[in-house]
Amino acid sequence: MNTRSFSLLLLMQVTLFISGYAQPDTWKMVDGKIKSQWAAKVDPANPLAEYPRPQMIRPGWQNLNGLWQYAITPKATAATSPTAFEGNILVPFAVESALSGVGRTVGKDSILWYKKTITLSSKLKNQAVLLHFGAVDWECDVFVNGQKAGSHQGGYDPFSFDITSLLAKGDQQEIMVKVWDPSNDGPQPRGKQIKNPHGIWYTPVTGIWQTVWTETVPTSYIVATKNTPDLDQSNVTISATTQNLQPGDMLRIRAWDGTTMVSEKEVTPTEAATLPVPNAKKWAPGSPFLYELTVGIIRKGKVVDEVKGYFAMRKISVETDAQGIQRMMLNNSFVFQYGPLDQGWWPDGLYTAPTDEALLFDIEKTRDMGFNMIRKHVKVEPARWYYHCDKLGMLVWQDMPSGDMGNRWESRPGVSGLGTEKERTPESEAIFRKEWKAIMDANYNFPSIVMWVPFNEAWGQFKTGEITEWTMKYDPSRLVNSASGGNFFPVGHIMDLHNYPAPAMPTPELFGQTQVIVLGEFGGLGLPVTGHTWQQKDNWGYQTFKTNEELLDRYKTFMESLTGLISKGLSAAIYTQTTDVEVETNGLMTYDREVIKMPVSELFESHKKLYNPSLVRMK
Repeated sequence: MNTRSFSLLLLMQVTLFISGYAQPDTWKMVDGKIKSQWAAKVDPANPLAEYPRPQMIRPGWQNLNGLWQYAITPKATAATSPTAFEGNILVPFAVESALSGVGRTVGKDSILWYKKTITLSSKLKNQAVLLHFGAVDWECDVFVNGQKAGSHQGGYDPFSFDITSLLAKGDQQEIMVKVWDPSNDGPQPRGKQIKNPHGIWYTPVTGIWQTVWTETVPTSYIVATKNTPDLDQSNVTISATTQNLQPGDMLRIRAWDGTTMVSEKEVTPTEAATLPVPNAKKWAPGSPFLYELTVGIIRKGKVVDEVKGYFAMRKISVETDAQGIQRMMLNNSFVFQYGPLDQGWWPDGLYTAPTDEALLFDIEKTRDMGFNMIRKHVKVEPARWYYHCDKLGMLVWQDMPSGDMGNRWESRPGVSGLGTEKERTPESEAIFRKEWKAIMDANYNFPSIVMWVPFNEAWGQFKTGEITEWTMKYDPSRLVNSASGGNFFPVGHIMDLHNYPAPAMPTPELFGQTQVIVLGEFGGLGLPVTGHTWQQKDNWGYQTFKTNEELLDRYKTFMESLTGLISKGLSAAIYTQTTDVEVETNGLMTYDREVIKMPVSELFESHKKLYNPSLVRMK
């Protein structure tokens, strides 16, 4: 072979490699770590295909999940989009995850780019096209056909852009997304993410990690709805945010029990409609009844736009028992709330469950084990997770993802002078307040959520009184746990102790018996299972056992202790945790969900005694 022939052959091989690497049908899960059984069920042509917003359903939508092109470029050149892309990434799995097909860390000095060409006709008559993102961590700019559609900051809340005016002639439309995420080098909410994972801190999550989709809507359309039940008055108040209405337009709201319409009302678009719900069926663990809901824009007697959703008749409140102790009430009755600390991480998808079946699995197993509540720990889930909790009757405590850490923690209620509040910059405060409000807005309609938790263990805790009071005022329909595990202040509805490994509680007399006493974290009993750990050695739990039998015996002693604490004033407890997460092996299940470490039936029987109503005497 002469030199010219060899050069041509080499050029052909390089060209084939580059073109093959960027083909839209190339994808392979990154090897090297454990994975769940659902990883094999991921369809790269249509991952997470379910409708992503079950509280506000319309028929005209297109799922954009699947293979996109990606590139990682220096932040110094962020003003210029890449001229070439490096390969394919499977959306909506974060770039660091195995399921993304990339498995690379980005960091504060780099920019992650996405690009995809979609089929979407620009021939629209009296219609608009909305581009929706379930969540992108953390800061992003979105471009459609080279024109900027908008920007967003916040890793845990959904956002949308009207892209109608940006559509090109024909059916082919190009979407590009530019993402920057400083992980723990920035002050933004990030939860357990850290650039050097270890201990209780995990792999970073950068970029798109929830469903991307388009929706075709009328030019006059419903943007959002808000549902607030009043169990005592047997009614529900519904309001809507709308866009581009015309004079004379009305909102028609209907509530349904199956095929039977329970109530109907028409109001002006700026009004809230209060609908009677006679003989209301209560939502509770074990009987999670959901009413169906339709909200429509009516113009001259015709429906212009309509969305379908649901609501529940559920009340969460505080009352004093016969001993003068504050108790947490569900539908005006005391129900001890007991559940696991659920961090929502996956060995293959990190923040993103491989499939909707996988997302549902954790909740179903939690219910089957006899828990009636889940604390969603410093993470926010996709809307479908809360929908599954609504359907299954699982109470939820929702944390604000932490960030901007560094202040000291004092875990003993009533001790002053040791714990400190974070001195945040104005930028850091603004980021927290904006994202906390957005998270509350996005998840307001889910009846399973009964408590907001702004802070955890002094992780970035600041202006506790002010943030707690704002949260209580912004959503008076739920309870507020100002700081799970401290630092403690006499604000909010809850005093929340963390204690490892055994159950414990502070005395109700602290702060003048004005707060409900809960055990926000305990347990952490570890059992590494060979073949099902993130790494082969150096795994840990708060207390580690060698056999399943030893683990179960110790756990049962904790349940006996909890029973005694309930009668003394405890209203709820959280066991750490649902699954192992990376090097933590203190889960009820292994990280891959292949092994449940204690028999489900025995857990169920151990938990039954916690819900005995005779343990607490109300007035």
